[in-house]
Amino acid sequence: METVKKVVRRAFVVPALTVALLASFVTYEVARPEAAKAAAAAANSAPLDDNSVGALLAYDRAMEALAARVTPAVVNVAVTSKVKQTSQLDSDDMQQFFGQFFGQRNMPNMQPRQQVERGIGSGVIISPDGYIVTNNHVVDDAMDIKVTMTDRKVYNAKLIGTDPLTDLAVIKIEGTNFPNVPWGDSTALHPGQTVLAFGNPFGLRFTVTRGIVSGLNRPNLFSDNARKPGEFIQTDAAINQGNSGGALVTSRGELIGINTFLISPSGAFSGMGFAIPSQIAKNTVDSLVRDGKIDHAYMGVGITDVTPENAKFFKMDKDQGAVISQVEPNSPGGRAGIKVGDVITHVDGKPVIDAGQLQVVISQKKPGTKVNVEVNREGKQVTLPVTLEAFNEKGQLETASNEPGKPRWGIGLSDLNGESRDQMQIPENVSGAVIAQVQPGSSADDAGLRQGDVIQQVNRKDVKSAADVKQALASVPKGEDALVLVWGNGGSSYRVMHSPGA
Repeated sequence: METVKKVVRRAFVVPALTVALLASFVTYEVARPEAAKAAAAAANSAPLDDNSVGALLAYDRAMEALAARVTPAVVNVAVTSKVKQTSQLDSDDMQQFFGQFFGQRNMPNMQPRQQVERGIGSGVIISPDGYIVTNNHVVDDAMDIKVTMTDRKVYNAKLIGTDPLTDLAVIKIEGTNFPNVPWGDSTALHPGQTVLAFGNPFGLRFTVTRGIVSGLNRPNLFSDNARKPGEFIQTDAAINQGNSGGALVTSRGELIGINTFLISPSGAFSGMGFAIPSQIAKNTVDSLVRDGKIDHAYMGVGITDVTPENAKFFKMDKDQGAVISQVEPNSPGGRAGIKVGDVITHVDGKPVIDAGQLQVVISQKKPGTKVNVEVNREGKQVTLPVTLEAFNEKGQLETASNEPGKPRWGIGLSDLNGESRDQMQIPENVSGAVIAQVQPGSSADDAGLRQGDVIQQVNRKDVKSAADVKQALASVPKGEDALVLVWGNGGSSYRVMHSPGA
């Protein structure tokens, strides 16, 4: 009986295994055609046909042709310059320290020494005979300049001229038939337009990036001199360290900007690069090539923007033009009869949009040029002929600023006296009341008023003392704003303080 049981048990097991194997085989046979179909489909997959992506392919070919056309005219600029350094110890410490070991006779020479610094930037060839545009800060204090082409040929470059005011420079290499880029018209640009940036970021030579025009007529945000013209082109085409002096071109390969700086919390590209527009660059470069220098004209006035906030104070129908906030004594503008509070609306018949535009227009003209300046004076149009003079250390270029404001006055005032003039270096021709205190969050604070500023006017009327200012502000009707002319940081500008509760 036990034997029978074993037989039966084995007999049961064998058929069960057979059934399992059969089931697996059937499953495999059923699944195999589907897998084979999938494999065949994968093997037979193909890229999209040209008709489906024809527009993209055409765009790519156009960008490739553009890059191939411009890249040979963009160069790597390597500069060797001297940097003066002195020891961190003062001379008495040096004498005592080294005297212990060498004695006074054998003291080493601790005079300031020259150290060599090397830098890399970019440049753009603009003529077949080898004239190259770059930034002034790329070649500043250069002892030696070498230019590397895309074919790896290296040339010694000669400095032709520089213009620190616009941060432009021209260098030249000897030869003929160099590839070059034609100038374009930056005044014809529009936000959203495609542009390409060329240069040598981080030492990676001959890089091209693509983007759009993000904005136009941007002010000079990082200028060490407020008199430097702005009107920069803003782009999201990647611009990094080493791109300075490189080309910003249109889809037609026209040079409409010279890359110059970027805004970034990290120092690397963050989507905001800036280029000097050809409107400024070409005129400057032509003068540097022709004369080796450029003389900028000036009127000798300080200017600010007409804004929606202050337009009514100057009886302007729209927020367009440049407000005169300061007139230098014996300057071209002063002799022509320009007054503080005038609004320049036209120059030689062409409209003035804002202070930055006027600043560029005047600075790009030749000294000695006579211009007809049309101003709005208390709602009336007056035309004044102004003969421009050369900008020099004594003269000043127009400075553009625009300061907005919000609610509440919030200022403490004191009279201007000899002590305060000496302490804050306030010129004798500046009169008014000194701001002794500004309440945080007040209308004065939000309007940009600071301790040490001098209030010269309230609502277009001159003030001579703290009492005058207090009385003038007190007389401003409730709910109305106040326009103040404020001197500070070497110049005057108009600010709007909004009424408390406005």
